[in-house]
Amino acid sequence: MSNIPNNLNKKNLKGNKNYRNIGLYLLVLIITVSIISSFFEPKSTTSQELTYSQFLKEIETNNMSKVTIINNSITGTLIDGTNFSTYSPNDPELINILRSKNIIIEAKPPVEVSWWMRLLSSILPMLLIIGVWIFMLQQMQGGGNKVMSFGKSRAKLLGKETPKITFKDVAGIDEAAEEVQEVIDFLKNPAKFKKLGAKIPRGILLYGPPGVGKTLLARAIAGEAEVPFFSISGSDFVEMFVGVGASRVRDLFKQAKANAPCIIFMDEIDAVGRHRGAGLGGGHDEREQTLNQLLVEMDGFDQNIGVIMVAATNRPDILDPALLRPGRFDRRIVIDRPDIVGREGILKIHARGKPLAKEVDIKVLARRTPGFVGSDLANMVNEAALLASREGKNEIGMEEFEAAIDRVIAGPERKSRLISDKEKEIIAYHESGHAIVAKMLPNSDPVHKVSIIPRGNAILGYTLQLPTQDRYLISKLELMDKLAVLLGGRVAEDIIFKDVTSGAQNDLERATKIARQMITEYGMSEVLGPVTLGRKEHEIFLGRDISQERDYSEEIANKIDKEVREIVESAYSKAKDILTKNKSKLKKIARNLIERETLEGKELDDLLNGVKLANLSKFKANFLLI
Repeated sequence: MSNIPNNLNKKNLKGNKNYRNIGLYLLVLIITVSIISSFFEPKSTTSQELTYSQFLKEIETNNMSKVTIINNSITGTLIDGTNFSTYSPNDPELINILRSKNIIIEAKPPVEVSWWMRLLSSILPMLLIIGVWIFMLQQMQGGGNKVMSFGKSRAKLLGKETPKITFKDVAGIDEAAEEVQEVIDFLKNPAKFKKLGAKIPRGILLYGPPGVGKTLLARAIAGEAEVPFFSISGSDFVEMFVGVGASRVRDLFKQAKANAPCIIFMDEIDAVGRHRGAGLGGGHDEREQTLNQLLVEMDGFDQNIGVIMVAATNRPDILDPALLRPGRFDRRIVIDRPDIVGREGILKIHARGKPLAKEVDIKVLARRTPGFVGSDLANMVNEAALLASREGKNEIGMEEFEAAIDRVIAGPERKSRLISDKEKEIIAYHESGHAIVAKMLPNSDPVHKVSIIPRGNAILGYTLQLPTQDRYLISKLELMDKLAVLLGGRVAEDIIFKDVTSGAQNDLERATKIARQMITEYGMSEVLGPVTLGRKEHEIFLGRDISQERDYSEEIANKIDKEVREIVESAYSKAKDILTKNKSKLKKIARNLIERETLEGKELDDLLNGVKLANLSKFKANFLLI
């Protein structure tokens, strides 16, 4: 109940502020209209400007009925009703002339402008300029902030009303959670560490690939520690005004010290923490001022004050060394892609509250999603739920999860693309070649699915291979088998059609790249030996690896090219030998692929073992023909 008056007060303050702004604009408008109306009286549309000579001539010809004299300005009306105006010099005989012609004379005193009106007219341009400047500042700062508040920190203080996230909501990063657990213990019970002379880390840097859960872990730290949690992005410090970034850093740490013990979380710290002096031209810019102030603040506050800095980035290689030294970010925690156990835990978290069918096996899904990060798995579960709702189901089945995995890996299907029968046949043999070579080689990953339906970046078809377990090393034999699988599609076209197409362009590109890496990076060449050739130039402020320095001679370059060609040709020969011996199986799989458009791994095994596939149901056959 106590939150209701606060909310009402906030709404009332906001409403009053809007009324004040509207009143200010109306006041400026009224003053402007008043001044214009006082200085510029409306003139008749039929008024005629006369020279003084013309004015006297009209008097002599008795063509004038009335005049009005205000100082030296004369206005009047001619006999025909035309209004006129003129300027009169100091002529003492003018009144006598007018009286002699019996012209009606009206004299008025000059219009006097009050002193405050003259003062207002002189300062009005300045007031308008100041008003426009204030309006622009309000727009740039969000419209609702005070004019001079752009030097204040934009950090959000998460209160008790914010949804609480704990370590129960985090999975797949158990080691990282253990590393930050003692920070939480220190915030809850600092005496436990002080009596042993232990010093808590001043800063914790979380880094790893995008989507692995760095920000989620920081939120869990806040939820577990139950202390004030200031959240801000690195880009919030960068502003068009000089000195604003440094001012916001000072204000942030001032607020943090006032609320100690607390945690400051800065997301994407590389926005302000980039290496100083490494850009084009070097120099001292606003970003460097902000970084310098951040370095001073992190090194300046007391270790036992209870303010802990937590930052996250996926580019630790570009951070300034002064930011990473002990005393600032004492602890650096790597959050890597989850293994199969971690993926299983993440899937269980995201599957909470969702109706799953009985056949859904989380362990199987974790095994079929190698390389997926937390965000990928969350997206996969959500896609499965969307697919189930699209079909009008009450539960999410294994079929939806399988389709969701394919969508995350390769993108959505594009069944609307029209492909001729000839091209469809070529694509079917091409993908069948990949699948058979992968099935026949012992060091190749199992084939999960083969399809000739375009999906995502695969504009023709695709062969999906999924490893049975997470692997961190790859041998030379496995790389050679991988090359043979990549070239299997090109070989199948050559065997069946005695011709080749451009469909193998991506396969050839990947095969050539792997072969060159085997020689120049992995040291797998028997001719050149276990050496690394070529050094990459990491110009982090000019882009990713835009160049590669050649630290070898022309003779070595020729040997590298020769070795690459020999490795690729060897893999090509291996694939050709396999498909030549299994030409009948190649045709059988291609025919079934043309008919069904998609073959699962089990169906592919049945065809290779001579088992005839069941006929397509009428519904499925009609669906494939659409």
